[in-house]
Amino acid sequence: MAVCIAAFAKENYPLYIRSVPTQNELKFHYTVHTSLDVVEEKISAVGKSLGDQRELYLGLLYPTEDYKVYGYVTNSKVKFVIVVDSSNTSLRDNEIRSMFRKLHNSFTDVMCNPFYNPGDPIQSKAFNGIVSGMMVQTG
Repeated sequence: MAVCIAAFAKENYPLYIRSVPTQNELKFHYTVHTSLDVVEEKISAVGKSLGDQRELYLGLLYPTEDYKVYGYVTNSKVKFVIVVDSSNTSLRDNEIRSMFRKLHNSFTDVMCNPFYNPGDPIQSKAFNGIVSGMMVQTG
């Protein structure tokens, strides 16, 4: 399960960041913001090659000692970053893809809301519920 989930707009400002446990929140903010450099690098590499342009899942961006950081980019260049605990070896790549798919579908629902202004921080209860279901349960 994820310890941090973030969504970034096309211009790389945060639309949504949530982490568990909250005492490491600043560390996770730093981690997801530094991962944007790797995301941009992978996007530009895909743009230069003639690979599959529809592949939205970027895979493992980088591992740290404690965490693994995964990335996903939508067609509209919105970026999702999921940080998982490195000790969780049972989490497979297809499960991470499934998490990103659920996140993307929920994000699409937020965008379809006529009361949401694109570019504003995401404050949807439904989106928050999907993210809560993906987070590590502590306590």
